[in-house]
Amino acid sequence: MTRVPLNVLDLSPISEGSTVQQALRNTLDLARQTEEWGYERYWVAEHHFVAAASSSPAVLIGLIAAATNRIRVGSAAVQIGHHTAASVVEAFGTVAALYPGRIDLGIGRSSQRRTEASADEGAPDAAGVLRSERRAEVAHVLQHPHAEIPDFDEQVGDVIAFLNDDFTTSSGLALTATPGAGADVELWLFGSSGGQSAQVAGARGLPFVANYHVSPGTTLDAVEAYRAAFVPSSTSREPYVVVSADVVVAESDSHAAYLASSFPQWVYSIRSGHGAIPYPDPKTAEPLTDEQQVLVEDRVATQFVGSAATVAAKLDGLQKATGADELVVTTITHDHADRLRSYELLGKEWGLPRLRV
Repeated sequence: MTRVPLNVLDLSPISEGSTVQQALRNTLDLARQTEEWGYERYWVAEHHFVAAASSSPAVLIGLIAAATNRIRVGSAAVQIGHHTAASVVEAFGTVAALYPGRIDLGIGRSSQRRTEASADEGAPDAAGVLRSERRAEVAHVLQHPHAEIPDFDEQVGDVIAFLNDDFTTSSGLALTATPGAGADVELWLFGSSGGQSAQVAGARGLPFVANYHVSPGTTLDAVEAYRAAFVPSSTSREPYVVVSADVVVAESDSHAAYLASSFPQWVYSIRSGHGAIPYPDPKTAEPLTDEQQVLVEDRVATQFVGSAATVAAKLDGLQKATGADELVVTTITHDHADRLRSYELLGKEWGLPRLRV
């Protein structure tokens, strides 16, 4: 059976009782190992003011690229509302100048900029209000006071213009990003619904990543909106879709379930509006109440947990349902060794070339 390429999404999580330094060392170790096992891409997220060490994706991508040899490394995704197009292109152009042909520039909309369909819909009002308040405060800290953030499509257009070295200001001044102009990077857009991200990706003929692991209920809408809006471009002649999933793999279904048993508490810390806590130890994690469980039910139900055969079968189903050209999986466990083992077992079952017996 020929399967689509399998990729890695790493949030650089900080485990309960651990440190930022260890989380970053774990990321570099996981990147080296997954490259050796034959995974094709290694993407890192951008998160701020939470228990994750991935707040500066361009810096982290440079470190990962330096620590590896072949695997493509990228962002999943730069929150463009917190940056300027020029700063993003210059940062990724710097890394790409040293590691050409290996860098993916993934861009997403920062969550506080606009309201669109998401997993937050249907959540209790209090939690939704707290999330909105937190996002507004985070945006205030990350952005210059009184700054006006351009429209998402405008920012994507500026990124493309800088990469193509044809950017001009509103008064006609031509500017060249150095490094950045002509950088050998792949540009991707990320989205969780059928809203602007999917539509812009399609209209500009860019590859698109649907965040099933963030918003499982709106993934099909996102993929359909992207394909409906797609216009062929010099980048892509046909729609190209990657879909993400949360997975935990172990030698048995029961052991995988144990490793994933503290996932609900971690998701609750996000969904309740407080931000991701250090990833809990399943040995000591307190069970959620029934009311808390409701808030995380969709994420828990769509986390793929089990033996390699069990999880691979579920990923096959996700791929068929979405028509994904590639899949990207994110795995969080309290112990780094369990996370390594999860990717190794899944890669072997998936048929990655360097893990075939």
